[in-house]
Amino acid sequence: MTKVVIIGGGPGGYEAALVAAQLGADVTVVDRDGIGGASVLTDCVPSKTLIATAVRNAYIKDAPNLGIRVGTGPGDTCSTAADMKKINERVKRLAVAQSEDTAARLVKEGVEIIPGEARLVDPRIIAVGDRRISADVVLIATGAHPRELASARPDGERILTWRQIYDLESLPEELIVVGSGVTGAEFANAYQGLGSKVTLVSSRDRVMPTQDADAAEVLEGVFRRQGMQVLGNTRAESVVRTDEGVLVTLSDGRTVTGTHCLMTVGMIPNTAGLGFEEAGIRLDAGGFVQVDRVSRTSAPGVYAAGDCTGVNMLASVAAMQGRIAMWHALGEAVAPLKLSTVASTVFTHPELAAVGVSEEDVRSGRVDARVVNLPLDTNSRAKMNNSKDGFVKLICRQHTGIVLGGVIVGPRASELILGVSIAVQQRLTVDEIAHTFAVYPSLSGSVTEAARSLMLASPE
Repeated sequence: MTKVVIIGGGPGGYEAALVAAQLGADVTVVDRDGIGGASVLTDCVPSKTLIATAVRNAYIKDAPNLGIRVGTGPGDTCSTAADMKKINERVKRLAVAQSEDTAARLVKEGVEIIPGEARLVDPRIIAVGDRRISADVVLIATGAHPRELASARPDGERILTWRQIYDLESLPEELIVVGSGVTGAEFANAYQGLGSKVTLVSSRDRVMPTQDADAAEVLEGVFRRQGMQVLGNTRAESVVRTDEGVLVTLSDGRTVTGTHCLMTVGMIPNTAGLGFEEAGIRLDAGGFVQVDRVSRTSAPGVYAAGDCTGVNMLASVAAMQGRIAMWHALGEAVAPLKLSTVASTVFTHPELAAVGVSEEDVRSGRVDARVVNLPLDTNSRAKMNNSKDGFVKLICRQHTGIVLGGVIVGPRASELILGVSIAVQQRLTVDEIAHTFAVYPSLSGSVTEAARSLMLASPE
């Protein structure tokens, strides 16, 4: 029986453990933080629970516009209040419950879980305290942690990372969010929705610079319309506590004051001091484990998955890397990781979801394709829901009509993108999507409508 030892119990680790156990391996997971890892305990599950609460609050506030009187304030606006103590208690309770459910599933499948911090003695021996565990196959899935600036050290009270913010017992009155990537945008939007006055500091000329430009423009417009202050083309040079809260000094000389500051300035891999380099595992300049498309490291028999590899830092990618590693290590047929088919979502309100090639790929000439952008405000279901912001964008190959990618901005975009993801993965054409029935009325009807537009479009 093949002995598999997995270091880290996050999505990359626990999904790999399930695959390895189902394939008949003897599987041990060494985990220091709790099964589910940061994804379940401090990152994805908590943040999306918080965001779901903020979205529910936004729907309540919008109720008067649909003719529902909920107890209105001045100007016929709906007044709500966020009880952060209860919200955060629920956030942490659900995270722990998900961790326990995942651990129970592993135990049921025969996986041994060892609490503790692991270190590689060599590619075949793992040390956990004084214990030594021999392995035929090792998977490294140690994750990453929030990057900290020397001039803005989090204190867990006023200057916070996103892993500390769930300890707050009251809503930040004035929250400054440093960093306008996906994490920063999500938290800024969520706390704005809960009632905080939010300032978002962006080092670029627009928020979420790695996302589709049209999508980022729509969301920044929503942010500003809801009262968020977005400061572009500047960085936080320092963050210090004051008697009243925090003072943020920007690179352009301006200062911003608030009651709290949330730092979202990137991730650092958890690879230092664990014996990886001594075991012959190559790390890049940022400390990330270098892997190939089947998750192999430079050390024979040692694989890696998840945020510690720096490969598209998403829980879904980590899980797939872990599965691929086990399929490959245990002799199953396996297809290498294909990042062009990865779907991702920004859980703002409205949501942003994307898959496949981008419009920038088309504009730059890297991909020969056609693009259609269909505003969501023409969709009857969107009108019923009073959803005015968003669109469906489809990209297909110029002559064959094969779907190469898509972007959706709107309610439940994270769910709607699945149809486009299937089309990209299975190389469906816009004709095939156009001839597929969509429920009427539905938001998904805009996907088939966009496909019909591309089916009829003539190449330039």
